[in-house]
Amino acid sequence: MCGECGYRSADKSTLSKHMTTHTGDKPYMCGECGYRANRKSYLSQHMTTHTGVKPYVCDECGYRTCGHRTARKSDLVKHLRTHTRPFKCDHCDYSASQKSSLDKHVTEHTDEKP
Repeated sequence: MCGECGYRSADKSTLSKHMTTHTGDKPYMCGECGYRANRKSYLSQHMTTHTGVKPYVCDECGYRTCGHRTARKSDLVKHLRTHTRPFKCDHCDYSASQKSSLDKHVTEHTDEKP
């Protein structure tokens, strides 16, 4: 268990990785720009900014000339919502790909001033 925040882990290596969020220890460094990370996977993810590798492709528009490709799966998930626009307004036909956009739109119906 982490003495700082109470985080619990089943194994010691996961707890050690977690502890770097408190200590600020960032042992993994990019040889290209000096970026530092506390996890090897974060450095690998960062390296795509230098290599240009974008393995995640949108099935809807990815294979077209102007298709959407991304280096991170989370970015692809976010992009996919632009096709489905899952956040629907209860007051009209408006739909959005991000909840924050819907929340902003709903204020038009309620006259709420953020």
